[in-house]
Amino acid sequence: MSFFKRKSLFVILIGIILLVTLVGYSLTNKNDVSTAEKFIMDTVGWLQNITFQPITFVTNFFDNLDDIKKTYEENKILREKLVEYKTLVYEVQELKKENESLRQMIDLIDSPRDYDAILATVIARSPERWFEQIIINQGKLHGIEKNMAVITGEGLIGQVTSVSNLTSTVQLISNFDQLNRISAYVPRSKGDNVFGLVEGYDRSRGMLIFRIIDESGAKVKEEEIVVTSSLGGHFPSGLMIGTIKEITPDQYGLTKIAYVEPAANLNDIQEVIVVNRKLDVIKDVEEPAVEEDPEANEEEMLIKPEGETGS
Repeated sequence: MSFFKRKSLFVILIGIILLVTLVGYSLTNKNDVSTAEKFIMDTVGWLQNITFQPITFVTNFFDNLDDIKKTYEENKILREKLVEYKTLVYEVQELKKENESLRQMIDLIDSPRDYDAILATVIARSPERWFEQIIINQGKLHGIEKNMAVITGEGLIGQVTSVSNLTSTVQLISNFDQLNRISAYVPRSKGDNVFGLVEGYDRSRGMLIFRIIDESGAKVKEEEIVVTSSLGGHFPSGLMIGTIKEITPDQYGLTKIAYVEPAANLNDIQEVIVVNRKLDVIKDVEEPAVEEDPEANEEEMLIKPEGETGS
């Protein structure tokens, strides 16, 4: 063998020995790490940590942005649903209120009364004249005339003051004075009714002024009701006005004044009834045939001058 061949075999042999030694060493000392391996592992871990933190930060940042976007969209949808829910609740409340008002009005219409009911809706109410007047969507073409009473299902609210073809203006009882008084009375199941006049509105008390003109007015008590009387000419009898809350003598001490809380809510008026009072009309009736008296006819023939004959 030449020198170079022997040298090559020797290097290969040494390499095989070292390889076997390293394999055996790694198999027998799995839990022990050499200094070089520790250095390499620490270096690789440090580099991985430096590289991983920015990547994690960027990933979390975009994940958070996505979560914020989703949260915003969900909140937007929830706000829309909440608005819809509030709107539905409001609509249900308004429908309940309107249904109750219409039921009361139907009860009034169906009950036997001496007036025709004309249904109307409030279409305008000026803020500066809130307690003075309202405008309704029925007018002369619908049978409404000036001075007709206007009520709700709760009670009297006012009187028609002007009429056009399609609309009418109603003066509220909170704006009544001595020029447009209401003939009224306190109905009694036992004893005589107590009569008087509603002749104004006390804004400080928020009540109507009912002046008692009946001598039996001393017997009027609080919580008794006051209704319209037909003696006034325009209003039919029996329309609810309100309840007596306070009784005082007038400034001269001659009569008594009762303060009446209106039965109707004057702040919230939507549907109304215009009262068309029915007046008694004498109908033409055929007179029954009267049997002719023959004796009377003979007397009539004797009285008539010559040349005239009975028809």
